[in-house]
Amino acid sequence: GVWSMQSQFSAQSQGTWPKFILTVSSLVIAGGGSGGNDSGGGGGAGGMLVTPSTEVIAGGATYAVVVGAGAAVNGPSPQQEGSQGTPSTFTSSPSCTVLTAIGGGGGAFPANGNPGGSGGGAKGPTGSAGSGTANQGNDGGPGGPGAGSGGGGAGSAGTFASGGGVGGDGLANSILGPSTTYAGGGGGGNDSGAPVGGAGGPGGGGAGGARGSGSAASGTVNLGGGGGGSGGGPANAAAGGGGSGAAVIRIPGDICA
Repeated sequence: GVWSMQSQFSAQSQGTWPKFILTVSSLVIAGGGSGGNDSGGGGGAGGMLVTPSTEVIAGGATYAVVVGAGAAVNGPSPQQEGSQGTPSTFTSSPSCTVLTAIGGGGGAFPANGNPGGSGGGAKGPTGSAGSGTANQGNDGGPGGPGAGSGGGGAGSAGTFASGGGVGGDGLANSILGPSTTYAGGGGGGNDSGAPVGGAGGPGGGGAGGARGSGSAASGTVNLGGGGGGSGGGPANAAAGGGGSGAAVIRIPGDICA
């Protein structure tokens, strides 16, 4: 049909002009949390939000993407718990689509892991795990003697081990073509004399530090991995920072990031 300029303007201003709806798939990952100090818990991975089908308005719409930063390296002084990573968001207006991935929780010092997209690992026998966010991640590992527990990952919770708990597994996603694993939890710091701390979870989790010597590894950039907890002992080394997140929006027949 044919419409006058006046009728078009009137229909658009009243919200009755026809809209072209586009279905997109998306992957939004927040920044990972940092590890705790002194055989501290590993940082939790940034929340991983996978949306296979989201409707957005294709014409005359505004899209905003914010990629969350990972939490900064923690320490070495003063000794403290890890910090939470920054959220990542995808917003479409005027369709009011808002997708928010929650930043990973900080690893424990002196006892309890912190909540987040995935939770931070605990420290010591009285410590409790940080909780993860439903449909984005998992809990950190529970407390135990002699080491920090691993932070949670998108695929599984962190664990406890006497030489440093292992970070939770991330999850694989192929929105960019090749399969890539994202959002692994950070490993726990070691205080039992083992030569290394807990391993970071697959998907960019940083390894924990060893007793008396080792700073921990940071999470991998653009994978949202949690940072490792630092080792115990007099070295008072730094705990690892979280890896930055990512946001990918895929439209039919094309990819934009």
